Amino acid sequence: MLTVLRNRVYRRLFTAQVVALLGTGVLTVALGLLAFDLAGARAGAVLGTALTIKMIAYVGVAPVVNAVVARLPAKPVLVGADVVRATMALCLPVLTEAWQVYAVVFVLQAASATFTPAFQSVIPGVLPRERDYTRALSLSRLAYDVEALVSPVLAAVALSVLSYHDLFLGTAAGFVASAVLVVAAALPAGAARSGGHGSVWYRTTLGTRIFWGTPRLRSLLALDLVVAAPTALVLVNTVVYVREVMGRPETDLAVALAAFGIGSMAVALSAPAALEQFGNRVVMLSGAGIIPPALLATTLLSFRAGTGTGWWALLGVWVLLGAATSAVLTPSARLLRDASDETTRPYVFTAQFSLSHACFVLTYPVAGWIGASAGLGWSAAVLTAIAVAGAGAAIVSWPGDPPRTSAVGEDGNREHRD
Repeated sequence: MLTVLRNRVYRRLFTAQVVALLGTGVLTVALGLLAFDLAGARAGAVLGTALTIKMIAYVGVAPVVNAVVARLPAKPVLVGADVVRATMALCLPVLTEAWQVYAVVFVLQAASATFTPAFQSVIPGVLPRERDYTRALSLSRLAYDVEALVSPVLAAVALSVLSYHDLFLGTAAGFVASAVLVVAAALPAGAARSGGHGSVWYRTTLGTRIFWGTPRLRSLLALDLVVAAPTALVLVNTVVYVREVMGRPETDLAVALAAFGIGSMAVALSAPAALEQFGNRVVMLSGAGIIPPALLATTLLSFRAGTGTGWWALLGVWVLLGAATSAVLTPSARLLRDASDETTRPYVFTAQFSLSHACFVLTYPVAGWIGASAGLGWSAAVLTAIAVAGAGAAIVSWPGDPPRTSAVGEDGNREHRD
């Protein structure tokens, strides 16, 4: 997997992605603490609204922007998105009202919705060999898992000596570093993003049409809903569980989020062997099957927990949820790759980016608003029901795997496709 980092251009682009991810991860911790300062026990409602706005920006902006900038050079698009993100991050420490947070989050995440698909679409030109590109996809997934683990740790260390307001400065620094690395990357002519043909409307809807025409991708959309339920619960309500329900210090918020990341990374590291033995369908649907019982355990914990109790149980459930979500997400790029070609791949990845985040438009309000008005237990119960529905739809819509056949890969080794 790490051999693709020998490519200097990809190494710089990947490093740019990693530092931007770290900045975003630190931002998640800082936003949670800012929401608690602004709303106290209703922090979940504020954070849930902010994250819902983030998802609306992703869903509404990503397909349109990808279509509009498809003919522009990738480097200015990536750098411009990073500059906007850094500027918005610098605004967050001085905000005093929830509506201000919502406005800044929308602009920041609209820039992220521009950066991520543009980054994904330029990689095939940098790594034209299928084997290298596939390894780059796996490395990117691992980067997300490492970020989920490292960012809370960095935040916890920083919070021991700094105010959480200073975390926003770290976020801005991450975006600036990302922009510098993109500028330093000498993108070859082959890295220009392809697929800029047809009308803007055609390009905007192409990925979604491919999704609806491919049964396994329709199942992937249902799995996105399954993953959105625990992710929303963790990101929105962890701060309430830690600070309000259990009365623990600010640094324990980072510890709880790190527990989720530990579970995710453990599965990401073991995924290649599991996928080779069992295939995409078994691994992904197994992860989806674990999520509803784990959410049910969270529901019971929510109804029974009192101040100062349930800390270790919470960490255990968060590790399990992280592992289960990673089992679903890690192989997803394989499905996208197999359902697309060199021309349609940017649009398929953009559609996945947009449609998967559309699921959070449902789950973030459930986690935040229901949690604030009816209690964390009812919020977890509704998210459990959503996960059950998504898992059922995924199982029904994903046809059984055909007999596995061997094919000769580019490196001469036998490889299995399912």
